[in-house]
Amino acid sequence: PMEAEAEARLLLQEAQESIEAARSYRRELEQRLRGLQQAREQIRESATLTRDVLEQHFNDLKGTLKKLLDERLMSLLQEVDAIEQESIKPLDECQKLIEHGVSTADDLLRDGESAVHGDVGQRNEKLCSFTKKALHIQLDSLPEVPSLVDVPCLSAQLDDCLLTILKNQIFSHGTVASRPPVQLEEFVEKPGGILVRWCKVDDDFVAQDYRLQYRKSTASHFEDVYVGSETEFIVLHIDPNVDYQFRVCARGDGRQEWSPWSVPQFGCTTLVPHEWTTGLEGYSLSSRRNIALRNDSQSCGVLYSKAPTYFCGQTLTFRQFLLGRIETVGQPDRRDSLGVCVEQQNGYDTLQRDKAVCISTNGAVFVNGKEMTNQLPAVTSGSTVTFDMEVVQLGPCSNEGGSFKLRVTISSNNREVVFDWVLDQCCGSLYFGCSFSYPGWKVLVF
Repeated sequence: PMEAEAEARLLLQEAQESIEAARSYRRELEQRLRGLQQAREQIRESATLTRDVLEQHFNDLKGTLKKLLDERLMSLLQEVDAIEQESIKPLDECQKLIEHGVSTADDLLRDGESAVHGDVGQRNEKLCSFTKKALHIQLDSLPEVPSLVDVPCLSAQLDDCLLTILKNQIFSHGTVASRPPVQLEEFVEKPGGILVRWCKVDDDFVAQDYRLQYRKSTASHFEDVYVGSETEFIVLHIDPNVDYQFRVCARGDGRQEWSPWSVPQFGCTTLVPHEWTTGLEGYSLSSRRNIALRNDSQSCGVLYSKAPTYFCGQTLTFRQFLLGRIETVGQPDRRDSLGVCVEQQNGYDTLQRDKAVCISTNGAVFVNGKEMTNQLPAVTSGSTVTFDMEVVQLGPCSNEGGSFKLRVTISSNNREVVFDWVLDQCCGSLYFGCSFSYPGWKVLVF
């Protein structure tokens, strides 16, 4: 009986495992069916869209071609009218001159016949008057009439090869592509943004430029967000937890037209955007509070982020703009700083203090208020400074604290320094900040 019971349990276990395997197999098949359905929908939707695009394009071409032909016909007819009027005008003038001569000759004939057949007493006087009149008219002077070879004979020269050229051009116009040469590859969440990467999938296609477009899931039209030669771009001003649809295309080397669009894909970020805190008298902020301008106020201090929105594993980027309205505005100062810190501490005019790492505008790097021997290039107008950090645990970390360190990489102008930042407390997130002694500095953070 014990052996039978063990065998029954074994059979039951095998049956349950088979049932679970069957369920898993069914789920996998259902998922593949959904994948097939999505593929079928993509083919049908893209085919429908392509038909609509082709019909609209060729209808536009037909309308434009008819308009161009009508305009050309009208131009040629106007040219015929102009030549006809210009050529007929001297003939009309000659005709008027001849008709006037015929009328004058008729009058002269009537006078001559009257003089010849008139009364004998008045004949000599009439004949004398008629002769003088005939000499005055100059009967031997006749207007010149152009021969037919000297007047225009209009005709139309129409080259039948135009139809052949149009036929060849029309038959080779347009292509239907089943796969675009570039596709979206990766979406990386950024604070208030998404890093979009794409790649070529056609090795024979030589790309000169790429064109990235996006739209909110609720919008009806895509808009350009990047055109250039890079294969990645950070799209800023993205609302957190909202789906955005992206697509990319490319332009071949030496070509003007763009390739077909990639398959649209959705991207989203859950990270709130980096923002500077408001209310500090020495700084003016943009409407999105991601750009800070050191104004003309005499007040100075450290401008911190609104919240500790920088997390280890992310890249924090500062981009500098030096307005330089006059030479003395925007000048660097050794106390200037850009960096991150564990907490906000008021009363300081620089981040060169404890529990902070920063870079000065002269390129000096400070860790907990101490200057490192390694130095980066000076920060000037157009400079980009990035902070990258990763956790390197040293000791136990608890709510009461514990020592651990962060591996920090600061990059500026294609150079970087790497060091370990030892702290006495756990920091899941950090504040960022900046301080400038003189007005004119403008900083974008993302």
